[in-house]
Amino acid sequence: MNIYDTAHALAGEISRSEECVRLRELRERAMSDETNRLLLEEYKRLQVRLQMSMVGAAGEMPGEDMQRFQQLAALLYMNSDVQAYLMAEMQMQKVLADVFKILTDAAGVTLDIPDKN
Repeated sequence: MNIYDTAHALAGEISRSEECVRLRELRERAMSDETNRLLLEEYKRLQVRLQMSMVGAAGEMPGEDMQRFQQLAALLYMNSDVQAYLMAEMQMQKVLADVFKILTDAAGVTLDIPDKN
């Protein structure tokens, strides 16, 4: 088996995992409401901008965007379906980060982000 076959097999395992199945179910439930879907889309857009600004790719995030992000987060986490989805997504991200670390360690690759200083 070559490395790409192994990667595809791992992708299948991840797709069938309890965490991934639950994430899909919760995403579907959260996104079934049009208002939730629109708010989640804006939240995700602002989340990416915040993450990019933290690594210096887009400079400082404007204060109004940060305030809007915080307001959206507070609003979204009041909805139990959305909250469950976002928590499941964070759990899946942690699983994927753990798997990525295992792979990079095996390859002897470090992906530390250097300080801006």
